[in-house]
Amino acid sequence: MKETKKQTTPATSLFTKDNYIWMIAGIILVAIGIILMAGGKSDDPNVFKENEVYSVRRITIAPILILLGLGIEVYAIFKKPKAS
Repeated sequence: MKETKKQTTPATSLFTKDNYIWMIAGIILVAIGIILMAGGKSDDPNVFKENEVYSVRRITIAPILILLGLGIEVYAIFKKPKAS
């Protein structure tokens, strides 16, 4: 009986180093957005500080950074490696 050897192909990674760099950049942007959105706690529960809760930083800048970070994550996943 003839024994056949299975040829193994080298495992190729799904992502390259460039993809991981873009993913880390996206995660950092999302984290910065979440940190900017946090806070606004009042010392007195009977007092509502509208300017802290509805500040430009929490309502505009933080969500834009989060969405930008998520967009970078999508780009990093779909980015094709360069042909060498």
